[in-house]
Amino acid sequence: MKHWKTAIKTIVLCAGIVMLFSCGKPKQASNAAAAADANAAGAGDMVIGVFIPGVMAGSATYEMLAQGVERAGKEKNVAVRVVEAGYNQAEWETILTSMAASGSYSLIVSSNPSLPAIAESVSAKFPKQKFLLLDGNLAGNAAIYTVRYNQTEQAYMAGYIAALEARDLGGTKVGLVAGQEYPAMNEIIMPGYIRGVQAVDPSFTVDFRVVGNWFDAGKAASLARDMIARGAKAILCIAGGANEGVVQAANESGAKVVWFDSNGYAARPGTVVGSSVIRQDKLAYEKTLLFLEGSLPFGAADIVGVAEGYVDFIEDDPDYKTAVSETIREKQADMIARIRNGSLVLQE
Repeated sequence: MKHWKTAIKTIVLCAGIVMLFSCGKPKQASNAAAAADANAAGAGDMVIGVFIPGVMAGSATYEMLAQGVERAGKEKNVAVRVVEAGYNQAEWETILTSMAASGSYSLIVSSNPSLPAIAESVSAKFPKQKFLLLDGNLAGNAAIYTVRYNQTEQAYMAGYIAALEARDLGGTKVGLVAGQEYPAMNEIIMPGYIRGVQAVDPSFTVDFRVVGNWFDAGKAASLARDMIARGAKAILCIAGGANEGVVQAANESGAKVVWFDSNGYAARPGTVVGSSVIRQDKLAYEKTLLFLEGSLPFGAADIVGVAEGYVDFIEDDPDYKTAVSETIREKQADMIARIRNGSLVLQE
């Protein structure tokens, strides 16, 4: 009798184990597969790839890029995949080529001034692949649409607040720390920044330094400290993750920092006194929607700025109001108003 009871218990136990593995787990797998099938069916097998030339962590512009595309994809029930290519620019074309060669992406979206040339090279090998490139410029390729920001306006606004703050601190010099040199930096951003600075005072000078990458905060701090020692009272930083080094150096000495592309006041309240920004999430969302609706004008190259609502200066942040005197804020606001109403035209 005891043997029969033991056998029955064993059978019941085994049955329970079989049910656990044959009923529970396949159900989870089945649900995941069903969700994937539903997404694929709803999207018509369409997938949009977001190529990040770097990493998203610590880069507000790339985070905004992905957010904008994902918002459009969600609205149209289209899958979005994000690929981070890392900091080694020599590998970007290889990774982008792999994405195009896979045939998986109806559209590849990216943002960087260097991407149009890379995408054009990839397009020659895979002409059916479509590209939407923000913050870049290339016209005439039927597979590529580019739209860039009026960075003359953006840099001018940054230079203006930097000079106002530097003058208030008794200086006649400002700085700019860049991650790297590239055509847009040398030909658009730097000249625009100088124009903004010298609109406040023509005698002001600009000290320009280059980190050599987008992550070395230690080197950026060293460059900023030397700038400050040589008289720079305010510094514009465009160095990605290395920006923190500039902020640290300025905070130690009482100098000021101006941020670029995103709202940076929270990086160090009281030290960061200006943020000239781009609305990357808005632009990525709207242009991706145009593609999904069949209206993106491939082959064209557009430029957007303050008037279109894609370039701006953050004036309503509480940290800005606390860090910057009312007199300087009024002067900055008057300059921005003149750009918005068209009385101050800043063309590249």
